Amino acid sequence: MSREPWMACHHCDALHRRVELPEGATARCRRCGGVLRQRRRDALQRTSALAVAAAILFVVANVFPFLAFDMQGRTTQTTLASGVLALRAGGYVELAALVLFTTILAPGFQIALLLWLLLPLRWGRVPRRVPEAFRLLRRVQPWSMMEVFLLGILVAIVKLSGMAQVVPGIALWSFVLLMVALAGAVSSFDGHELWDRVEALR
Repeated sequence: MSREPWMACHHCDALHRRVELPEGATARCRRCGGVLRQRRRDALQRTSALAVAAAILFVVANVFPFLAFDMQGRTTQTTLASGVLALRAGGYVELAALVLFTTILAPGFQIALLLWLLLPLRWGRVPRRVPEAFRLLRRVQPWSMMEVFLLGILVAIVKLSGMAQVVPGIALWSFVLLMVALAGAVSSFDGHELWDRVEALR
């Protein structure tokens, strides 16, 4: 599959002839000055490493205790899944579904798609169903809202600290690191380089 020799500016739709861009360089539109492409150094290698780290942190954040509450000698531990189940049991079905999707399913799906696209390339193979996986990655990315969930957790900790002793679990720290690792993977991901590598292998 040959690549189109022209590319359009995302800001003003001006057409530019596609040229090979060296690592670390940035191509800008001659009409409006908008960024056409920014090729980062070792973008796919950095993204795949961050995606692997995010996958490990994602497992830890979902398996181990998230918070522990000590009230009058009684200790209660919570996980991400138990929080969703508590919302559902309390009658907040829609809210439980939203929290489940934005804090567990969407980030997990995003990590899985990054690994699906990048790991085969590191082994010199073309991933299967690249166009579908690439489009799905772009669609699921805005739904990953771990930052909003973490802000809500911090507010809840402040409010509950007056009634019980709140002990952060290993999953909470893993969740914070997961948020940083996934944000780094998304920012370093270069779709143009992905397609260049796929076409070179084909």
